[in-house]
Amino acid sequence: MPETAARAELCPLGARCPVQDELTRLKEEHRRLTGLVQTDPLTGLFNLRHLMECLDRELERTRRTGLPTSLVMMDLDHFKAINDTHGHEAGNQALRWASGLWRKALRRLDVLCRYGGEEFVAILPATPLPRAVQTAERLRRALAETPMELDGRRVALTASFGVDVYLPRHTFSPEAFIKRTDAFLLAAKAAGRNRVHHRDLGAGTAPTALTPEERSALADGGGPGRRHRE
Repeated sequence: MPETAARAELCPLGARCPVQDELTRLKEEHRRLTGLVQTDPLTGLFNLRHLMECLDRELERTRRTGLPTSLVMMDLDHFKAINDTHGHEAGNQALRWASGLWRKALRRLDVLCRYGGEEFVAILPATPLPRAVQTAERLRRALAETPMELDGRRVALTASFGVDVYLPRHTFSPEAFIKRTDAFLLAAKAAGRNRVHHRDLGAGTAPTALTPEERSALADGGGPGRRHRE
């Protein structure tokens, strides 16, 4: 079929088709709105809604494949003092600073989300507890060793971390998994902050080998009102 005939068949109004242009615009707007629904506007990280959807999928994957899913919860230390001392915008900068450092320190398949306030959550697919603890320690050091630049001054930031793992034998919900991990985060706060708390590492052992299909699926799925705890 000649090119002009094919074009006419696709768009009877000619080469420049307003219907096609409008369809393209609507698709782009849909992608933009989808991003807004899934992301936190301040940090650009995934939000709570995406966290719960993704965590539900990863726990199902653990039950199906036998590969563990680990969860890391992190909370900035003395966040209220940052706001009180340097102002609310400084607190926003601290949230952006921490999220930027942590995003660079994680794998592409990991899912980093802002949970609310100064609290963040990272889903670590196909990750046993010992490796998740190492990851949390890496995130802790990245923040503690990299002060934030604020109006020519260097402001030290730290965070506390809780880590837990979901194994194939587990049957609790995503909400319960978060609650369990949150308990370790609270323990880290109570123990003095700027530290990682978790359960016995021996309880987190599980197979870690990925099939090519699982590796591909994980890569595709990894993607971009809480109480204050000083």
